[in-house]
Amino acid sequence: MKILHVSHLLINNEVISGKSLAFDKTIKKIAPLEELLQMYPDAQVIDTPPESIVMPGLINSHVHLEFSANKTHLKYGKFMPWLHSVIENREELIANCSSACMQEATQKMLDSGTTTFGAISSHGMDLEAAELAQQNVVYFNEVIGSQATMADALFGDFKSRLEASETIKREGFTPAIAIHSPYSVHPALIKKALDLVRLRNYPLSAHFMESPEEREWLDSNKGEFKPFFNEFLKQDYAVNTSKEFLELFKDIPTLFTHVVHATPNELDKLSDAHHTVIHCPISNRLLGNGALDLDAIEAQNINWVCGTDGLSSNYDLNLFEEMKAALFMHSDSELLPLAKSLLNSVTIDAAKALKLNTGEIKVGKNADLIVLDIKEEPNQQLPLHLILHQYPIINTFINGKVI
Repeated sequence: MKILHVSHLLINNEVISGKSLAFDKTIKKIAPLEELLQMYPDAQVIDTPPESIVMPGLINSHVHLEFSANKTHLKYGKFMPWLHSVIENREELIANCSSACMQEATQKMLDSGTTTFGAISSHGMDLEAAELAQQNVVYFNEVIGSQATMADALFGDFKSRLEASETIKREGFTPAIAIHSPYSVHPALIKKALDLVRLRNYPLSAHFMESPEEREWLDSNKGEFKPFFNEFLKQDYAVNTSKEFLELFKDIPTLFTHVVHATPNELDKLSDAHHTVIHCPISNRLLGNGALDLDAIEAQNINWVCGTDGLSSNYDLNLFEEMKAALFMHSDSELLPLAKSLLNSVTIDAAKALKLNTGEIKVGKNADLIVLDIKEEPNQQLPLHLILHQYPIINTFINGKVI
């Protein structure tokens, strides 16, 4: 048992002062220090500096580790030039990103307060890094492949990667499944993967409506995707329409990433099926895809969370930096409510979407916590200040363990 003695707690975006936390793997009691010492006289007391605050550890719902070697190889500005640059540089980037490279990325996330992340794995190369990471990991084995003639072979490869992830038994590691996107996965593959999701109750993720090119290709089999698919896969038409794709997911709550170019009707379907939207503002900006309409998302009562995407479309994996970018991207939104929503999007709302017992300071929740030295008495705008100033993190706990 540990007792964390801090000046303040951040609970539901409100500052609670004069109370401390008692926890082992889970939070046992929130009370004044003296009361906790009476209840748990043998507990280890962890003191923190004056004017420190404890908040839930951050949850990065969507990150790709396998391209973590990228800094300047890829072309930013528009989606299709970026995609071509990924293909051109793919072999070099993969060759340059060893397990050590990916472990460095997980460590940087940890240093910036991320205690849980959802890893989207296309090839299984990041499995060792995910296993060795100190954070909780939801490991999304990704299905990709739009050619019907290759469906069996591609599903076999995916199944092998999934089974490899299922052998990882460490605390905090959860196997999961991802469908790459409606334009890149044949419906026969999707259906097979979703059967496994239903059978094993795994978390599920997919990319959806990231770019204008995806919108045009799925709607009319035209646009810049047409020569791309013709050149690389000899395809003249999309393997799914948007409607057909979403219909496959109607009975499985799914984390859909990006959703920048979704129509009102598609948002209705996301809401009706209790799906979650993952917002990646920096990635959307760097690839020229525009900004997610948060007002439309919230008007439909769609749960939304924030993620960094990978270093193929970001310069950092720091969720505080991601939230800061969102603050300025959504310039018409009222500032403090947006800051509170963003903090929820990387804590309680992300935990809900990933089916995890964490994300909030509450009795019974896992003790995934970070302590920040805010150096002065907090005021009502603390959620905003936390994002703007990225205060030093002086303690990190994951499943109650000191990191």
